[in-house]
Amino acid sequence: MRKTLSVLVSTMLAVSMLAGCGSKSTSTPTEGTTTAAAAKTEDTTAAVTPSADAITLKLGFSTNEEDPRAKASQEFKKEVEEKSGGSIVVEIYPAGQLGGDAALIEAMALDSGTVDVIITDASNFATYEPKMGISALPFQFEGFEDAWEFMDGEIEKEAEDLLIEQNMRVLAHYDNGFRCVTNSKKEIGAPADMANMLIRTPENPVIMATMKALGANPQPLAFSELYQALQQGTYDAQENPIPVIYNNNLYEVQKYLSVTNHIYSGMCFTITESTWNKMSAEQQAIVDAAAKSSAEFNRQMNKQQTEEMLSTLKEKGMIITEPDLAPFAEATAGVANDMKATYGDLLDKVNEWKASR
Repeated sequence: MRKTLSVLVSTMLAVSMLAGCGSKSTSTPTEGTTTAAAAKTEDTTAAVTPSADAITLKLGFSTNEEDPRAKASQEFKKEVEEKSGGSIVVEIYPAGQLGGDAALIEAMALDSGTVDVIITDASNFATYEPKMGISALPFQFEGFEDAWEFMDGEIEKEAEDLLIEQNMRVLAHYDNGFRCVTNSKKEIGAPADMANMLIRTPENPVIMATMKALGANPQPLAFSELYQALQQGTYDAQENPIPVIYNNNLYEVQKYLSVTNHIYSGMCFTITESTWNKMSAEQQAIVDAAAKSSAEFNRQMNKQQTEEMLSTLKEKGMIITEPDLAPFAEATAGVANDMKATYGDLLDKVNEWKASR
């Protein structure tokens, strides 16, 4: 299944990358801002006439239209609408138009009806199910393929199954890359360089604990407010994967980038259980398959863009540091054990999985 998807994705990805070449906007991002031009992402797919009783899926995420998850969500929309014959319509709302990550998850849990599908970091669900932070432990994976295998495996599924009781069903796993630190003050070559640095993080207990272990002062803030906060100097630093840094123009307000790769950000393509139950078995199969194929598209795009964008960020004036990661891993080694009470035997399973690699 994985190999078949990879073959199909290669063709789609090549077309998408060629189409997007040279189209990067240099304007500041508009996360959380709704304009006439950004009410929804541009629908570039062939029109499919919706049926009279069509189910509408409102799909939201926090980053802008340049992000790989936005490109992949268009693939999801196209496949679902074509294969369902118009019985399912997908509306895509990027840039925090339906709310930031925390608000989107809350809307799903409360079944508010404002959103049906979200794409967000797996560990962002830890506020509702603490075990969802298990994939975000620091320095847990050797590389992309290692992380993807874990995300698609039984340990992650065990945590995700606990979300169903809270109206959230995970269908697939997108890739957001490995998180790196940027700041406006100085190069970061060792944990000591991060001492007392005010760093923006998502409202995510694992990421915040990791930053504290490195000596920084983490303070959560909605992603939609990040660019302005960095521009105004409210925060010294932030941490995100390279494609997020590039696609959201954070290089305009941050001078230094340290390739710490401290946490892998695997994302969950998640649908509300109430919406899932409204669909027929055939519709569920279509949505599930489209989620998985779009996830493979996203993974390959994100991996390819990471190296390309790192080079481009240097060209745009960022000072790139690639530190020895051993001291960072050593400084954060206690984060997992500190969360033993939260993860229980799931942490033992992670340690067994790592030992078997």
